[in-house]
Amino acid sequence: MRVEIWSDIACPWCYVGKARFERALAAFPHREQVEVVHRSFELDPGRAKGDVQPVLAMLSKKYGMSEAQAQAGEENLGKQAAAEGLEYSTRGRDTGNTFDMHRMLHFAKEQGRQDELIQILYRANFAEERSLFGEGDERLLALAVEAGLDADAARTVLADPAAYADEVRADEREAAQLGANGVPFFVLDRKYGVSGAQPAEVFTQALTQAWGGRSPLKLVDQGDAEACGPDGCAVPQA
Repeated sequence: MRVEIWSDIACPWCYVGKARFERALAAFPHREQVEVVHRSFELDPGRAKGDVQPVLAMLSKKYGMSEAQAQAGEENLGKQAAAEGLEYSTRGRDTGNTFDMHRMLHFAKEQGRQDELIQILYRANFAEERSLFGEGDERLLALAVEAGLDADAARTVLADPAAYADEVRADEREAAQLGANGVPFFVLDRKYGVSGAQPAEVFTQALTQAWGGRSPLKLVDQGDAEACGPDGCAVPQA
């Protein structure tokens, strides 16, 4: 069975949702027969490369809230991340264009290192004080090497803006065709879809249903869950 996960490195709910899904997958009896593939979804595809902005300023502008309110939301999100065993820096983070990261993730998929790289990118963005966006290609290259990719090959990919660009755009078109207007978005064996950072129990239900191999793609009865979309990421309030 294949599980495809549409996500963006800039999406905090993708970071949390991945951990919740993996908790469900770890307890799934057929987990060794489940292939996980990460797909591209840019939350802000129009942002120019090099346009880096503090997260709190971005949240304040997008939601029309004060920076104090945005900070409270980050603190609450940090608590939810901690509940999943994740580190989450609630202060000083920034955000920017993620297109090159998605290109590199497609290269990593070819090398069998995609999951390693996406986890390292999430850690760098959400758990480390050092900026993922403010240091240019060299920072991304260093993280790619940490994930096990060849430095020269990764540098060649980064130097060519067309490398894996078509693959990123194809993922984004497919997300739209599937009705995904926010992330994370999980598609299980092209039979079931799960939208948002659902509790692990919902992922367990979806895995079990998808394994049964019935019916075309439909959303699992799941209720509302936090997600990130073109208008931004839902900010949890205390």
